[in-house]
Amino acid sequence: MEPAMNRLLMRLALLFATLAALSSPARAALDPALVAGFAGDFSSRISAIEALGVDGSEDARRVVNALEAGNLGVAADKVVILDGETVRDAASGEALEIALADVDAITVNNRVRRSIATANAAFELVSPDAATRLASANVLIENASEALLPLFERTLASEQDEAVRSVISRAAARINLSSADAAKRLKAVEALGESSDPAVKNMLAALLEKQGEGKQATWVEPDARVRAAAESAISAIDGRIATAQTIGTVFSGLSLGSILLLAALGLAITYGVMGIINMAHGELLMVGAYATFMVQGLFRNYFPAYVDWYVVAAVPAAFFAAALVGIAMERLVLRHLYGRPLESLLATWGLSLVLIQAARVIFGPQNLELANPSWMSGGIELAAGVVLPFNRIVIIGFAGFVLVLIWLMMQKTRLGMFVRAVTQNRPMAGCVGVPTARVDTLAFAIGSGVAGLGGLALSQIANVGPAMGTGYIVDAFMVVVLGGVGQLAGAVWAALGLGIVAKFLEGWAGAVIAKILVLVFIIIFIQKRPQGIFALKGRFADS
Repeated sequence: MEPAMNRLLMRLALLFATLAALSSPARAALDPALVAGFAGDFSSRISAIEALGVDGSEDARRVVNALEAGNLGVAADKVVILDGETVRDAASGEALEIALADVDAITVNNRVRRSIATANAAFELVSPDAATRLASANVLIENASEALLPLFERTLASEQDEAVRSVISRAAARINLSSADAAKRLKAVEALGESSDPAVKNMLAALLEKQGEGKQATWVEPDARVRAAAESAISAIDGRIATAQTIGTVFSGLSLGSILLLAALGLAITYGVMGIINMAHGELLMVGAYATFMVQGLFRNYFPAYVDWYVVAAVPAAFFAAALVGIAMERLVLRHLYGRPLESLLATWGLSLVLIQAARVIFGPQNLELANPSWMSGGIELAAGVVLPFNRIVIIGFAGFVLVLIWLMMQKTRLGMFVRAVTQNRPMAGCVGVPTARVDTLAFAIGSGVAGLGGLALSQIANVGPAMGTGYIVDAFMVVVLGGVGQLAGAVWAALGLGIVAKFLEGWAGAVIAKILVLVFIIIFIQKRPQGIFALKGRFADS
């Protein structure tokens, strides 16, 4: 019985000890020297924050959080934390017999706040989430200081994620760039040479400057090997920046070209079939955009959990809304003006004014902004300042998807065969039994619906307003004329080509001059090749 009694007594003693430990305040393991700087001026406080960020312990985080919350102060030459009505020593966590009135709160200015943000980023370097660590590393590289070097070295020794290692390595290299050891500077220059940041290029370029005048001038970087490495690194950075900017410009051109393609596809179909210059085609983009806005409002009010998918639901809504407007235009007005191009042009221009005014009456004259779904937000960063937004990537893919559907419809369906027959020779198509009047209506509906899809795409990168389509109608006609009237392949090449060329010219001469140069080019091209990129067939070619 005696051994059993001894074991029971030992368990009771262990239980009481555990309860006593839980009821007593936690003892911190911080070195008092780490927090002593808070009792000094702002510079010493910033140094103390940096030291706590390097320490990285939970106790260090507790002190920084208290400073950020305004609960850190100084009393009787001690740095203390206000814990409700209790005053605790910041280093040890012990309760002190100090009145709250005797505590002088530590002032926090903008410099201190920036240091707090840097320390918080340093704490997150141990997060289990790689994305969080990468975000922290990007904050630290912008605020790298020599005090953080031990933290960077410790992180590089344990970090497995290559993206985080790359950022931390560059941050450490920035610090080592001012080292007294030439070998460390050389290694730092080589590491920075892998960057694509213009700020890094400027930092390396500073090493190649001279200080002083005349024969007394000396290199900022005394070591010739480091200077040679800096020149090589600058050339590499310039090459990567130029490549990224070129890719970014081409991407912007493809994005613009995708919008023009969606606008011009419908125009190519309707003009190819009926020979009507539809000046209201831009307003069909507006109809599709407003349909998208209404679908977004419907999802926000009735399906808030699925609001990120309103764009998907808006695809059929935008298509059919614009198609119905197109059918009404064709049935009520244009059907009576076939073979009268001037009258049809004036009539469609009047219809465009009617649609614009209707939008102003229904939705108001102000522009409306549609929110991108979360899966279309953000982008891919190629270099500093060069980002490929996800919403534009989706638009390019969407334009390709619509193009494939239109091609399949034109080449693989009975309706497509009828449309091609009417485009090439309307009288003969009518003689062999093609219902030309019905084909006109369906072709106009499909062309209008595709324009509505263009408005949906445009709503994701621009504001929705009554006059949003007027800026694209001229460009859409240029695409149709340049590609060849009624030619889908020509519309594709012309839209993407004009988009890319326009973006390159904008970077060189500005948006207005770029549009003028594009127009001059099209005029010269049409003079040399009136049929456009692809030759016309059928009745238009013979006329």
